[in-house]
Amino acid sequence: MYRAIPIMLSAAMLAAGAGACGGGAPRRGGAGSLTPSRAAQPAATRTPAGTHRHPAGSLRVLAEPGAGLGPIYRLITNARSSVELTMYELADPVAEADLAADAARGVDVRVLLDQHLEKSRNLAAYHYLTAHGVHVRWAPSGTTYHQKTLTVDGTTSVIMTLNLAAWDYPTTRDFAVIDTKAADVAAIVATFNADFAGRAIRPPDGSDLVWSPTNARASVLSVIDGAAHTLAVEDEEMDDPAVTAALASAARRGVNVRIVMTADPQWDQAFTELARAGVHIRLYPDTSTALYIHGKAIVADAGLPGQRVLVGSQNFSVASLGYNRELGVLTRDPSLVAAVSAVLAADFAGAAPYSPAGGRTPSPHGRRGAWCTATATIYNAHGNENNVYVLSNQPFQDATATAGGYSRTYRTDGSGYALIYLNGPPPGESISVTVGGATCTTRD
Repeated sequence: MYRAIPIMLSAAMLAAGAGACGGGAPRRGGAGSLTPSRAAQPAATRTPAGTHRHPAGSLRVLAEPGAGLGPIYRLITNARSSVELTMYELADPVAEADLAADAARGVDVRVLLDQHLEKSRNLAAYHYLTAHGVHVRWAPSGTTYHQKTLTVDGTTSVIMTLNLAAWDYPTTRDFAVIDTKAADVAAIVATFNADFAGRAIRPPDGSDLVWSPTNARASVLSVIDGAAHTLAVEDEEMDDPAVTAALASAARRGVNVRIVMTADPQWDQAFTELARAGVHIRLYPDTSTALYIHGKAIVADAGLPGQRVLVGSQNFSVASLGYNRELGVLTRDPSLVAAVSAVLAADFAGAAPYSPAGGRTPSPHGRRGAWCTATATIYNAHGNENNVYVLSNQPFQDATATAGGYSRTYRTDGSGYALIYLNGPPPGESISVTVGGATCTTRD
């Protein structure tokens, strides 16, 4: 049913002054490469050059999947003087070719790519763009740059939940906000300039901006805590205890809280807590053909006094809200609230109700007592840096990974999950993980 919904919603939003674009984040390992072409874009997105310009001081939302990447491609190709792109993952041959063409005709094109978690995925784009005259730099090391923002000519910014990763476009729910508010664009440009130069900066708030880690958690909680009647939520992750508690509290005080996500056992602990509090949860299966919920959006009290919408790159995770570089928009703009609310309502209608399976994380292979499992991957072989993924039945406990004389500790979330960044041990080293009374081992 939902396959027809995005098309109808995109048409409605275009008529109301919104468009459609696409994007996604790495998921469903083994996905093949997909190269979009402009000829394949629906007619509604193929408009004459220059039509991307919007009234100064406006916000417009794009929803994907539906009408394709046309609006974002056109912003790039119609650039006159400058393009700045901050991207967590870049793997879109059309966008990359457009950036290269801009540079070839004298546009100052600068691109900032995440190196903390996505360097290997970004290497191909990095080398291609560098070879074609684009100024490309790695984002400052030590921080995950999950921000996805495009700014053109210092007048228009696109604040996205989506990555420019072509393989995710066909079945991934995402949003992008086209922002021409001068204060917002100036704040985004100032932050980009500092990041590109490797200078520390506290990103300015502009008039609508939500930055991680400076004001993100407070902004998310303010929307949830301020809701009087309804809350509609989409997000890819649900493992920030403060957010989970706030959503549960809202439901207990009588707010109609509806959450739609993609099913993942990592979030079952949080789902159980939320369902017991009266939150309505619906899920899509994590399959190659189902709609994948990658968008991050909260709508409070849609159509009522005090309505607000928050859209951005922030997941409901400790890392996303407290440590990463992320960017979103928080506004009362009625057209933005209405458009996002319509998409969330349709997604909720198309998903299956969540059925709680009990409180604690189920034990793998029938184990009893304290247990953990661990896997590890190399994300920077040159720096001997590893991601250690830990799953246990012990929420909110210290999880410590140790290898080759190096050690790092992170706290598990409400589902007993932790991601530990372990820097130092060489590839192939045995990694030991302890969580409370449990021990498990792995190798990268």
